[in-house]
Amino acid sequence: MADKIKFIIKDLDLYYDTFQALKKVNIEIKENKVTAFIGPSGCGKSTLLRCLNRMNDLIDNVKIEGAVTLDEIDIYGDIDVINLRTKVGMVFQKPNPFPMTVYDNIAYGPRCQGIKDKKKLDEIVERSIVQSALWDEVKDRLNKSALGLSGGQQQRLCIARAIAMEPEVILMDEPTSALDPIATAKIEELMETLKKKYTIVIVTHSMQQAARISDDTAFFLSGEVIESGKTIGIFTNPRDKRTEDYITGRFG
Repeated sequence: MADKIKFIIKDLDLYYDTFQALKKVNIEIKENKVTAFIGPSGCGKSTLLRCLNRMNDLIDNVKIEGAVTLDEIDIYGDIDVINLRTKVGMVFQKPNPFPMTVYDNIAYGPRCQGIKDKKKLDEIVERSIVQSALWDEVKDRLNKSALGLSGGQQQRLCIARAIAMEPEVILMDEPTSALDPIATAKIEELMETLKKKYTIVIVTHSMQQAARISDDTAFFLSGEVIESGKTIGIFTNPRDKRTEDYITGRFG
């Protein structure tokens, strides 16, 4: 059975003022897979990631040309951007829990959507924390500040906070770069579980991480996608010499 395509990115150009950060990007992102964006710093990985939920709209003087469709709907057309960002959740490089209790961190989004019923909120909070593999560690600390959690726990809490909004896609911008190896391994295991329910797109500086956790990989260089496809093919049999040079550590 062919994989369902979640996002289609077609001929995407992005400019910050006069600087072109993305050049004619063409890529498809499959549903219920982990897709990794790899490449040296400043090559456009995070910029493309932020195109998928229109976070670049928040930056002045950004110009975008080309098309990005989510389930065949043009996300740069006449759509509700808040709704898009609910559907396409995001987890950032540094854990950024709100300065409130663990419970309120998770309940914040659903409350903003008008859910006030305590029983319903309890269910959402528990389900989201269970799904983010954090329940056993925080179930007795739900009413304590989220800022008291370790870095790895805070990052899983941020994943739980994204899950609470029932997204279809979770974008992760180097979600383990601030974490130690044990916390990193937990988040990687979590992604393996989460992809059964969500489509995951991750930007990572770690090629080992991309090789371990992703189904598909796209390699970026100077704003262009040099090569994309199944991770195993990119890592074992790259078609482009530049991909091979990057993966074998000749540059980057």
